[in-house]
Formats: sequence, structure tokens, C-alpha cells
Amino acid sequence: MQKILAYPLTIIYFLLFGLALAVFHPIQWICFNLFGYDAHKGSVSLLNLCLLRCTHVLGTSYKFNNLYEIPIDRPLILVLNHQSMNDIPPIIWFMRKHHPKFVSKIELGKGIPSVSYNLRHGGSVLIDRKDSKQALVQIAKLGKYIEKYNRSAVIFPEGTRSRNGHPKKFQPTGLKILMKKAPSALIVPISINNSWKMLQYGKFPYGIGNRITFDVHNPIENKGNLDELIILAEEKVTSGINPPK
Repeated sequence: MQKILAYPLTIIYFLLFGLALAVFHPIQWICFNLFGYDAHKGSVSLLNLCLLRCTHVLGTSYKFNNLYEIPIDRPLILVLNHQSMNDIPPIIWFMRKHHPKFVSKIELGKGIPSVSYNLRHGGSVLIDRKDSKQALVQIAKLGKYIEKYNRSAVIFPEGTRSRNGHPKKFQPTGLKILMKKAPSALIVPISINNSWKMLQYGKFPYGIGNRITFDVHNPIENKGNLDELIILAEEKVTSGINPPK
């Protein structure tokens, strides 16, 4: 019965989602070209709030748990597990004061209203997974960028999303480059739960009635042995992932 109900709700969701992307694309262009970075960043934050709200049609709710005072005057490296594309809007919205930027696959850099524009102009980097040299150069570029401007780099070290909620082993290379290029960055591990359930039936229909949670763990200073710090970050992220039911 729940899956049957998911079909019409998913259609409504897609319509609202597409409308939000279409409306905010020219808004982003105007903000970026006429008013600069801060205006563009504000428009992107509002876009992602709207995208988050669109999922309420599916009965989706969110809880962002953060017990720590995370500074806004230094760069951050946000280290998360990855369960679906629905991980992205809450991170952009709830962490908006930290200016999150992403390591994204190059295919997303064109053809998607609002999304592609932001990835190309908002400070994120696009990597070609088939070209490791290009990918490493772009990640290093992002590290230097957040170090210079006190922004946040968002990285999913698992590489690809988990389709069933079970965490995957970290691939440390990209994270290590960020840590080297942004030596003053604070490492912030975050665990995501239940986002994978949005795609439990595949791309259509979406899952309904899910409660997606984000749990921020105690930040880690970027000092000492990088391999040990990455292991510690992975342990923190994994510790907050609930076993799928």
C-alpha cells in the first residue's frame, strides 16, 4: 500500500523539484553576475531549502544534530558517508554559514538547471572519475580555495553512495589531499542515516515517510599523522550509522 501511494506523491515531488530548479536558475545568474558571491551563495542556500521542503510531499522529515560550536572563521573539511543525492540539500542548508563546497562528478556540471550552474560558479570542483590525475588536481584546488577563503569542503570518502545504508570503506586519497592543502582546516565527521530509503524502490517511485538524520561528531584537529586522522574520522562517521532494518 505504501509503495502504491508513493507513485502519485513522487510525481508531485518531481514537478515541484523541477519547478524549483527552473525558478532558481535565473535567480542564481542574476545574483552571481550582478551582485557577486554573497548574493549567489544566499540564492543557493534558499534553493536547497526549497528542495528540502519539496521532499515533505513524500512525508520526509529531517533532523540535524549538532552539539558542537563549530567556528565560522576557519576552513572545514566535512567528512560524511553517502547514501543518496538527497544528502546534498540538507548539508547546504544546515551548514550554510560555513559555505559548503563539493567534490562532484564532472557529469553534473552541465545540463541540470541551477545545480550545474552552482557547481561551475559556486566554488565546488568537478572531477572526472576516469581521469585520476585531473581529479587529484581539482581536489587540491578545492583544498587551497577553502584554506584561502575559510570555506568548507564536503567530501564523501566512500566514493559512491551506499544503496542499502551499510557504510563502505573510505578511499583516503582525496581526503588526504584536502588535509594537506588546507592545513588549518578543522575536520568535521558527520553521519547520515536513512537517506538511502528515498531510493529503496529505485529512481521511481521514491520511498515515503522517511526520517533522515545528520549527526555531527566532535571535530578533529588537522594535526599529526594523516592516515591515523583519517581512520579516526572514518570510525566517528561509521559509529553514527544505524544498522539498516
